[in-house]
Amino acid sequence: MELVRGKYGDRVGVISLPENRGYVGGYNAAIPPSKGRYAILLNNDTKTAPDWLEALAEACARHPEAGMFTPKVLEYDRPDVIDNTGHVMYRDGLNRGRSRLEKDDGRFDAEEEVFYPSGCAGVYRREMLDRTGLFDETFFAFGEDTDIGLKGRVTGHPCYYVPGAKVYHKYSATWGKYSPGKVFFVERNRLWILFKYFPLREICLSPFYTTWRYIVHARGIAGKRGASYRFTEQYPVWKLFLTVLKAEVSALAGLPHILLERWRLRKLRTVSGREFRRFLDRFGMTAEEVALKD
Repeated sequence: MELVRGKYGDRVGVISLPENRGYVGGYNAAIPPSKGRYAILLNNDTKTAPDWLEALAEACARHPEAGMFTPKVLEYDRPDVIDNTGHVMYRDGLNRGRSRLEKDDGRFDAEEEVFYPSGCAGVYRREMLDRTGLFDETFFAFGEDTDIGLKGRVTGHPCYYVPGAKVYHKYSATWGKYSPGKVFFVERNRLWILFKYFPLREICLSPFYTTWRYIVHARGIAGKRGASYRFTEQYPVWKLFLTVLKAEVSALAGLPHILLERWRLRKLRTVSGREFRRFLDRFGMTAEEVALKD
């Protein structure tokens, strides 16, 4: 804190929290005192290109109907490789970066509508946040960007990808790419996303999609491919199963709060179940993409 004040003086406001409230708690403390029309959120493991804010400001002016914007996020140590260009989603609530690990070779230079921003770098219209509310702090970490993104989406706020705005991200630098902590939060929070936003038909079908995803994960472990295999390089397989089981138990314990939030959002929703399914068709991904990519 003193370092920031010593370098920037009164040009930067510093909010000191007495406890660790996670990614979402920090943002929820910082957004309300801000005075701009947009909240621009950056993780602590990112750096930005010099002209990224200018590119985002121009996109905001071009799309006054949008509630969210996402920059082109590149890998910190391999700036010719995509970290994400927004997010995509599997039909059981799991999500990952769109275009992840693809070469930045010109194929991702078109400004276009995407599902929602990654939490590592995103822009949110304050008018949207004032209507929907801020981050749900029960998520703590992982999936919180999906929560705020879907909250914006189901209340009628599109998101645009801005390729001219570049951010460089150290993927999972805080938690580790294949740690038990990350597995726990990702699996628990994807269940909360499912029950908070998905139509009833998709909730009923989700066990079939999850079962298939687990089968593909097992194939990945056997074939030495994907995130689950990377996890088993560091930890025994039983720890992966135990972590997923703990996540599911924790998700059930938190379900009353999630269902209350679903009920609260019911009055704000402008997107029907059919339109939500179109989102999943348009911005979806396969089990193979979930399980077999790092």
